[in-house]
Amino acid sequence: MARTRWQDLSPRRRCVIIVGGALEGALKVAALADLARRPAAEVRGSKVWWAVAIALINSVGAVPIAYFVYGRQPRS
Repeated sequence: MARTRWQDLSPRRRCVIIVGGALEGALKVAALADLARRPAAEVRGSKVWWAVAIALINSVGAVPIAYFVYGRQPRS
């Protein structure tokens, strides 16, 4: 099976890939910024491990969303 090249994709598929990548990047930046500002007492688990997971796992947004939903504790 031949590999599909970027030039072979339809303009709509290219747009979907670009928008998806931008959204994932924005989620990662938002999650990392929140994690950096939030005190360790307000994070479930290790801040270092959350940062590594958010930054390195290619997750289609799943890890940043998991951080926002499960990783943060309510502010007191």
